[in-house]
Amino acid sequence: MRHRVHKIKLGRTGSHRDAMLANMAVSLIQSGRIKTTLAKAKALRPFAEKLVTLGKKGSVHHRRLAFAAIRQRDAVSKLFDEIAKKSAARNGGYTRIIKLGFRIGDAAPEAFIEWVDNAPVVEAPAAETRKGAKKAAARVQKDKQGAAEKAEKPKGKKKAEAKG
Repeated sequence: MRHRVHKIKLGRTGSHRDAMLANMAVSLIQSGRIKTTLAKAKALRPFAEKLVTLGKKGSVHHRRLAFAAIRQRDAVSKLFDEIAKKSAARNGGYTRIIKLGFRIGDAAPEAFIEWVDNAPVVEAPAAETRKGAKKAAARVQKDKQGAAEKAEKPKGKKKAEAKG
């Protein structure tokens, strides 16, 4: 019986599954978002979130535990220095899975898995600065005047009316 067994097997041996999840976690740490099948994304989520929890604790012991899991020094340092600090205020739920539809070749359901706190920094639009607000208001006013002029001109005059 499978009571209290929560690992998704993914049709692989234990060592193959552990190596695959470690490689996927390294890719997720380095790029911030990876595209994979939905089943692999669901299997990667608890693995990656446990790594972030280790990163938030931050001691040398926890760094060594993370290194034992993923075996890449640069990924561990990025996890502890960047990702764990971005997720410091969050009490879990560090990743999100976005479903993408089905793969063309074998119709496997695909998904993105990404860090929640890895949102791209969006610069303020020009309209929020003083000069930008003036320029934006001038553009809106100009567009309104152009629309009013077009409305005043009669459309589709017949040739007979134009001659006479």
